Amino acid sequence: MIIRPEDFAIHEPDDELLKIINEKEFKDRILYEKKSDFHDIKVIENEIGRFLHFKDTYQAGFIDTPVYKGNLPYINYFTIPYLINSAIKSILVIGFGTGRIVNDFEVLFDGLKCIDAVDIEENIFDIAQKFFNYKKSAKVNLILQDGLVYLRTCRKKYDLIVVDVASDEGIDDRFLENEYFDLIKNCLTKDGIFVSNLCASPDFENPKNKLFKRIKEIYGQNFQNNLIFKGNTSDLIYYKAFFGLNERVIDTTNVILISSQKNMQLRRPDKSDKDKFDKIGINIGLYLDDFSQNARQKG
Repeated sequence: MIIRPEDFAIHEPDDELLKIINEKEFKDRILYEKKSDFHDIKVIENEIGRFLHFKDTYQAGFIDTPVYKGNLPYINYFTIPYLINSAIKSILVIGFGTGRIVNDFEVLFDGLKCIDAVDIEENIFDIAQKFFNYKKSAKVNLILQDGLVYLRTCRKKYDLIVVDVASDEGIDDRFLENEYFDLIKNCLTKDGIFVSNLCASPDFENPKNKLFKRIKEIYGQNFQNNLIFKGNTSDLIYYKAFFGLNERVIDTTNVILISSQKNMQLRRPDKSDKDKFDKIGINIGLYLDDFSQNARQKG
């Protein structure tokens, strides 16, 4: 079952701001178009940047505006584990997108030995290289497979697993079930870190926010420590770059969870760290400021 975006919201948007969004037209130019076994794929370019579409929804891409230049900004939260453990050696990424996050990890982690990148879309790796400047590397293994199928058959252990399960279409309920968490935990090293992107209303404390409450409870049952980030910075960049607005309009935000069985210490970046983040074009301090909660459940 898919949990739809309209099921996340608990507050109605401002009518005037919603009108601005609905009436906005972009000058899309199609660079690539193909129908695969799983998706209707387009790569489009417009005045905001270059983006990968499945059907009519944004899946990944680069923004190139005076306001912001870089990946879709919610993906930048995925780099925060560097400030928890800079000695990570093995990474599993489920959901390849443009491949930018894979190249970013190679810049950040000096001792990195391998990244396994899994995606079900057979065209995604060529698209990333041709249209989004993905750079191949001997450290990166590209695996064509459904993410859950890969987890069920995985015999490796990873220091970091990153799964982006949210999209414009919603969240597959399978990613909130016990089997999924058992598979993730089975593929993590003892002190491994799991990063997941979900969605909910940004009004985390509202008792009507049942989806966020469910997310928090499920992750608390499966991991002793969960750092929760609300996508404030990501949302502000998105609305400003796409619509010229300075506030969130739709009552939905990214909920980024960084989870582990160990007690995670999130440090502030020093000059050396900032130099690394500068190389990948991320002002990481803005994203760290979106730390919302530390949900703990001791096993």
